[in-house]
Amino acid sequence: MDTQRTEPASPLFRAVASSTRPLYQLLKCISFSSKIHVEITEGGLKFAADHARVMQGVAHWNKSLFTSYTTNLPAAQDDEEEVETPNFQISLPALLETLQIFGAADAAARQAKAEADPYRSNIRNYRPDAFSNQTLGMSGTCCLSYTQEGEPFSIILEEAGVNTTCNLVTYLPESPEDIPFDTQELSFKIITQSRWLLDALAEIAPTSPDKLTIVASKNAPYLRLSSSGSLGSSSVDFAKGRDLLETFSIRERWVQTFKFDMIKSASEAMRIASKVSLRGDAQGVLNMQFMVEVEGGGINFLDFRFVPYADQEEDDEEGDDEHGDEAE
Repeated sequence: MDTQRTEPASPLFRAVASSTRPLYQLLKCISFSSKIHVEITEGGLKFAADHARVMQGVAHWNKSLFTSYTTNLPAAQDDEEEVETPNFQISLPALLETLQIFGAADAAARQAKAEADPYRSNIRNYRPDAFSNQTLGMSGTCCLSYTQEGEPFSIILEEAGVNTTCNLVTYLPESPEDIPFDTQELSFKIITQSRWLLDALAEIAPTSPDKLTIVASKNAPYLRLSSSGSLGSSSVDFAKGRDLLETFSIRERWVQTFKFDMIKSASEAMRIASKVSLRGDAQGVLNMQFMVEVEGGGINFLDFRFVPYADQEEDDEEGDDEHGDEAE
């Protein structure tokens, strides 16, 4: 009787990267959740985070971020069969900490330099520090793999002849339902440079606001961000023009209020992205999609959905309907 142990089949996923900096930066943008849902696809990895069903964030690692990217996913038996891609949950803090091991000393130096930059809110001033392998000036590899369902998510870092292996525990997937967003019933769509949005939040933040109201309308103010807090009130208006609002499409006046800290949680995405698409649907859900350009790694996307703040008095008075009547 042959009791020899058989070697496992090819891993479901294996990828090699020469830098973990862009991987870390993209994940850091959705670090408002302790666990994230991971989905492995032919085109890259998708990470989804959820906070109390009022805010969701999705980060994508495009396969172009890796020097090699291979998958061994199950194939469909026929054209009508839907194949479930490998998915699991993982600790986000543990994954971020692991990715920081790679070039940790150099990363600390870059971080100190960035924080000393008075124009830190302008991503153009330090994007090369974040994403350029030439700027990183480090040699080494980071190998990520997922052997099979239920196995750990493995990360092997090799730098200057030193190997570090981290096996992160995976959990059964408990992916929450997506916050409903009706792309067929959009009230508005605006595309602008993400740094304008970041600078607007920076202008409002000193008033210590609790809520942020977003107004999009056909007439001035075309896009307004306003807030009130313990230290006063503040507002920022965006003028209509291609130099500021690249795309401006308004079907009907849209006014919604959100928790300021919730919108602020997307500030890291605003910092590293080049453009942002703002969309609001008829139900009041806000969608922000950020385009992140990585040198040598193509274009990657970050996607956020926010549920509007429910004010008890407005609910009692059906204030949302009144706003709609005023808009007419």
